[in-house]
Amino acid sequence: MIPQHVNPIEWHQAVGVARQSCARFFRDGATAKDAMRAFGAEVATADAADWGKAVEAIAQVLCARPEKRAA
Repeated sequence: MIPQHVNPIEWHQAVGVARQSCARFFRDGATAKDAMRAFGAEVATADAADWGKAVEAIAQVLCARPEKRAA
């Protein structure tokens, strides 16, 4: 599901990066929870073991609007 504020092309690319990153975490023996933590995504206990949810959460983090910084 693509969030409303995200360009579909940006979402597609973010999902690709998230899948590749999760594959590396999986290959190295880490969990989906570790992958989500590495990208700063919120880790819910129900979604912690699901790689599909991890990919989606990481893609959302990658597509998040940048926070404004004070000068």
